[in-house]
Amino acid sequence: MALTGPTLAPARRPATHLVVLVHGYGADGNDLIGLAQHWQGLLPTVAFAAPNAPTRVPGAPGFQWFPISRIDPHEMQKGVEIAGPVLEEYLDAELARLGLPPENLALAGFSQGTMLSLHVGLRRKAKPAAIVGFSGMLPAPPPTDAAPYPPVLLTHGDSDQVIPPQALFMAANQLGLSGACVQWHLARGVGHGIDPDALMIAGQFLNAGFRGLLKTTGETHCVCKPS
Repeated sequence: MALTGPTLAPARRPATHLVVLVHGYGADGNDLIGLAQHWQGLLPTVAFAAPNAPTRVPGAPGFQWFPISRIDPHEMQKGVEIAGPVLEEYLDAELARLGLPPENLALAGFSQGTMLSLHVGLRRKAKPAAIVGFSGMLPAPPPTDAAPYPPVLLTHGDSDQVIPPQALFMAANQLGLSGACVQWHLARGVGHGIDPDALMIAGQFLNAGFRGLLKTTGETHCVCKPS
């Protein structure tokens, strides 16, 4: 199934890199494409794309990458395994459209989109330059035969009542124990959303990733505020 959704050309052409924004349950690509405007100053030659998930949520206007009845790890793992190839096909098509090599890609997901971004990004043969996950969780253990992993940034609100903030620490610990390099940011007083500091930190992280400045192994640490 070919995905469609909004795209944003780089502020300065030609495109040298691509960020694919993967939305959450019940949303669509328009929900995240606006993040690109916050990052274009740091990433002027980066193209952005925000595909709509393949199916609509029953009885609602938004889309879903896979159905969710409850936040259950087994259900999440099954879901990303089904949805993963659909996103993979889209990533390859967008990279080909822009004439970019696969390593010039980064993924940034929110909630359900974080689950899918981590699942797909950790398993791609040519690893992304970076993965950013907002308010999500790690849906399955990292593959043992895919190291080194791409650098990962995880952010979460400490008042999130949809996906508990403990999911950030569980993901960071599991990724770190597998050898991934993880940075994380916990936002005080923030629910299931993205705070301004997380936006700034993510932009800096993507910029560093595309410049090859991020470690890929052996480090997990908090990013308390933008540097």
